[in-house]
Amino acid sequence: MKISNTSNTITGFILLGFPCPREGQILLFVLFSAVYLLTLMGNGSIICAVRWDHRLHTPMYILLASFSFLEIWYVTSTVPNMLANFLSDNKLISFSGCFLQFYFFFSLGSTECFFLAIMAFDQYLAICWPLHYPTVMTGRLCANLIISCWVFGFLWFLIPIIIISQMSFCGSGIIDHFLCDPGPLLALTCKKAPVIELVFSTLSPLPLIIPFLFIMGSYALVLRAVLKVPSAAGRKKAFSTCGSHLAVVSLFYGSVLVMYGSPTSEHEAGMQKIVTLFYSVVTPLLNPVIYSLRNKDMKKALQKFLRL
Repeated sequence: MKISNTSNTITGFILLGFPCPREGQILLFVLFSAVYLLTLMGNGSIICAVRWDHRLHTPMYILLASFSFLEIWYVTSTVPNMLANFLSDNKLISFSGCFLQFYFFFSLGSTECFFLAIMAFDQYLAICWPLHYPTVMTGRLCANLIISCWVFGFLWFLIPIIIISQMSFCGSGIIDHFLCDPGPLLALTCKKAPVIELVFSTLSPLPLIIPFLFIMGSYALVLRAVLKVPSAAGRKKAFSTCGSHLAVVSLFYGSVLVMYGSPTSEHEAGMQKIVTLFYSVVTPLLNPVIYSLRNKDMKKALQKFLRL
């Protein structure tokens, strides 16, 4: 595949990734291959443990298994192409391939935000309304919430990405990133479109901000309920119930806030790559570890599954 420069219009892009000597590229390939395999194994183990242990057939663990399934696809939207680029000399990605990655990466990221929100809602019901929890969080409601996360996540960016994909791109075609990010892409458009950029910059943060506010509201109510528990043992048990989810939310949103809240600098591109790498690759790797270490039932189920 070649980059066409007919009339200065490009039909493909070059993903710079992490520029370094050939030996460094091979080392990065080995490192991220190991990270990718461990991520697949860790999240896959949680899915299998929930599937085969009937004690875990509850909404909380069904949501966790669904979240692990999402994490597998989230990391798959970027890492395989990044691994191929480490071994490639030209770092090319086709126009359609770039926008497909753009669409799936942002849609899966939005879906993850919605998942974190409904998992916070589940924690709220379990702690604040324990007697009503079985009748409220039914299997049907759980399934509807999961389906809604996927539907809203994949519909949110559909129209903006279709509009951007219809624009003409000029210049070098170089994207200083390891994935097709909207910032470098819009910088390559032949004609600036401030309205489209405004619409995209307005829509993009909403799947982050709205679920985040919902999560914070849920945990504010949880905290208020926990502080009313008379015994220290009861408070500790309540906090341990939501500890894993809070850790995952902190990892994901902490890196995202660094990404969008840091001031512009001459090292912005490098910082963006590192932070994006953290929430798109490292966080899916750590999530299974966090849930398995902090949850006794999950730990027992995983030990049982791994002995099979």
